[in-house]
Amino acid sequence: MAQQDSIQQQHTTVGGDSVVATHRQLTPAQVLKWLPRNATPAQQDSAIQAHFKPDTIRWSKRPDTLHLPGHDKGHNMLDVDIPQYYREGFFSKDTLFHPELTGGRYGVAGDPVPDTVNTDNVMTGLLLFCFILAILAFSSAKGFIVRQYSKFFSPFHDDEGNTSETLVELRFQLFLAILTGLMSSLLYYFYTLRFIGETFVLASQYYLIAIYLGIFIAYFLLKILLYQIVNVVLFDGKRNRQWMKALLFITAIEGVLLFPAVMMQAYFDLSVKTVVIYVVTVLVFVKLLTIFKCFIIFFYRNVVKLQIILYFCALELVPMLALWSILDITANVLKIKF
Repeated sequence: MAQQDSIQQQHTTVGGDSVVATHRQLTPAQVLKWLPRNATPAQQDSAIQAHFKPDTIRWSKRPDTLHLPGHDKGHNMLDVDIPQYYREGFFSKDTLFHPELTGGRYGVAGDPVPDTVNTDNVMTGLLLFCFILAILAFSSAKGFIVRQYSKFFSPFHDDEGNTSETLVELRFQLFLAILTGLMSSLLYYFYTLRFIGETFVLASQYYLIAIYLGIFIAYFLLKILLYQIVNVVLFDGKRNRQWMKALLFITAIEGVLLFPAVMMQAYFDLSVKTVVIYVVTVLVFVKLLTIFKCFIIFFYRNVVKLQIILYFCALELVPMLALWSILDITANVLKIKF
């Protein structure tokens, strides 16, 4: 018997040919040389799989001696207790090395463009809608306006309290009263941006305008309630109804007069001084109309100067000063203080 070689041999048949292969010191190139030149890729793959089997990976258990001088040996990178110099470095937070980090903006940030009414599509659409609706209301209530104007400056009439208004005329006056609150809130919003501050804790400027609008509507309703309480005690129901109609008409006139100030300030960049002079003139004119109509309805027959002064101050000047204080407090509370 021939002595058996120390190298184990194995016979493999590939494509009908017998191939002798060894398990020691073999490379894929040697195995492929044993195959005929016309062997297909499938035959080559079968030969490689027959001679090379996956083996268990045995990691080295020797300690890692590569570490900084004067420090302990290195630790596993998955260990949360590894030293600081392993976890952070000069480029540890650079977005070029870490795509998962959000990249910042390079350069110096410029000043943000402030929010203005003339660049706001929502406010522009709202003002345009109010303007168109006011024009349509004026066109359908011409007779009511002429009738109110002719009776406004006339003395007390016995049949005036019996004159009823149609539903369209009442809606027209209510719409102009709401327009008065909206114009007043926009004007005070301009005043806030100019003299109080430009940054607020609210998420949007619409919230601030809506808060001002709610304050003005509450002011009008409270003033009507105070007039009702005082007039029921001092005067009869006929003159009270006449006064409520006159007060609603005066409020509607105030909204119409304030509308040009808002448009000029928002879209024509009118100076603040001119807007303030115009608004103060409108307020003085409206208060004069109020005291004149109050005199015609309540004190035309019994002229008592002290009584009308006290009446006007208690129900007109005091609520207006209280309204200004509430608006100022609201703006200062909502303003972001640096």
